[in-house]
Amino acid sequence: MKIAILDDYHDTVRTLACFGKLAAHDVKIWNDHVQDSDALAVRLRGVEALVLIRERTEIRAPLLERLPQLQLISQRSVYPHIDIEACTRLGIVVSSDMHPGTPSYSTAELTWALILAAAREIPQNVAALKAGKWQVGVGSTLRGKHLGIFGYGRIAGEVAKIGAAMGMRILVWAREASRQKAQADGYAVAASKEAFFATSDVLTLHLRLVDATRGIVTAADLAHMKPTAIFVNTSRAPLVEPGALVAALKAGRPGKAAVDVYEEEPVLGGKHPLLAMDNVVCTPHLGYVTRDEYELQFADIFDQINAFAAGKPINVVNPKV
Repeated sequence: MKIAILDDYHDTVRTLACFGKLAAHDVKIWNDHVQDSDALAVRLRGVEALVLIRERTEIRAPLLERLPQLQLISQRSVYPHIDIEACTRLGIVVSSDMHPGTPSYSTAELTWALILAAAREIPQNVAALKAGKWQVGVGSTLRGKHLGIFGYGRIAGEVAKIGAAMGMRILVWAREASRQKAQADGYAVAASKEAFFATSDVLTLHLRLVDATRGIVTAADLAHMKPTAIFVNTSRAPLVEPGALVAALKAGRPGKAAVDVYEEEPVLGGKHPLLAMDNVVCTPHLGYVTRDEYELQFADIFDQINAFAAGKPINVVNPKV
């Protein structure tokens, strides 16, 4: 098959052990990010199978209608960036392994890297030391404090385990079924959303972005947080009401934030208001970006291509096709 792989920023995919699974195919890898439909239509002309790296590029009907040779989109995990209805109408199979029961351990680890970096002001002190200074601030200890976890899925469960090992008091807020699971796992559940935001010393988001969760964190929620609290988002930026986090940080509630996700990605040229704030630790959507995670994800993605080529597609999102 003629295959295109988009948004491989560091040209990593061809260096993975699992890349050998595509040895029988004609593969083109693009390293830069392009969202313009006209440019993508040119790049993808004649492509039969399209590989997406998570949600880096949106694939909508106006583009799909210009790709008559496209038969398969292969990726892993959730797919809000793909117009599934258009794919079905155009006869394009979407294969996406939802890896049930397997959390993104790399995202849980990055969540904790951000929590610790913000609590101990590590980036600020590293930058100061390189600039010839010594100790530019006093951080905070986490043991004994409340770790608020909003949402309780697979990643949240791993974050909670680490928090418990760190001696933190876990507090969960989520939909009813998830709250019951958290309680079954031995964690406390907040009495209300307001109490959850008011009590948490560190509050980390672990929710999928769907219509029901878009803007679920409001300016009023953030205003309930302590001036000493840290707000962490390694999930999706639109979970927070537009502009609310920047305004809340300027108002002093919460006092700090650590963020890995943005409304529009990639963020280039330093053009995002959070990057100008000294009380925010920002990373460029690194949650799943490790070689180990790539090997897992792309092995699944390439297996889906080979299964389709063999006439036995797997992990099909739109079975009507």
